[in-house]
Amino acid sequence: MQQKQRLIVASNNGNKLKEFTAILGGRFQIVSMHDAGVDADIEETGATFEENALIKAHYVAQATGCAAIADDSGLAVDALNGAPGVYSARYCGRHGDDEANNDLLLQNLKDVPAPRKARYVAAIALVRPGKPDIVRRGECGGEILFERRGNGGFGYDPLFLCETGETFAQITPEVKNAISHRRRGIEAVLRALEEEA
Repeated sequence: MQQKQRLIVASNNGNKLKEFTAILGGRFQIVSMHDAGVDADIEETGATFEENALIKAHYVAQATGCAAIADDSGLAVDALNGAPGVYSARYCGRHGDDEANNDLLLQNLKDVPAPRKARYVAAIALVRPGKPDIVRRGECGGEILFERRGNGGFGYDPLFLCETGETFAQITPEVKNAISHRRRGIEAVLRALEEEA
């Protein structure tokens, strides 16, 4: 039996690793950045989700000599011209302060009536030695509520009303993974791989 190709996920986020493994584990041997011996804090200096995903995937691919996959994702709100966008995790000025980020989002939307259209965006970059890079985008549309709902998820999930009629913080991880922007982006990368074959 042919051994699966190693694919390093350019992240140490446990939730992302689970999601990548669930979608790609049948095709690749999924390995975390840490388990591949890369413990860097990769600076995301790109102006777009796609640029940031490529920066991370290239860094890990060069450090390991293996294929690497990375995502950069965030929330884009129509009434805010796509903000917080690539700054989603540090919208309030501090990285990863979900409560402060959500408070600032609500403050910036206080005069905007419903429906406050928004979408979660994920750019997925696959970098392989000796082959062209593949970058694809996945999106999940919804709207921003006026108050938080649900206790699950992370980031802007309690404010993001999705196509099920619930927030990302109210649905199960299984349902979220089935419809998420990251899943759609990864599946687009898989389709691109199949077109190469």
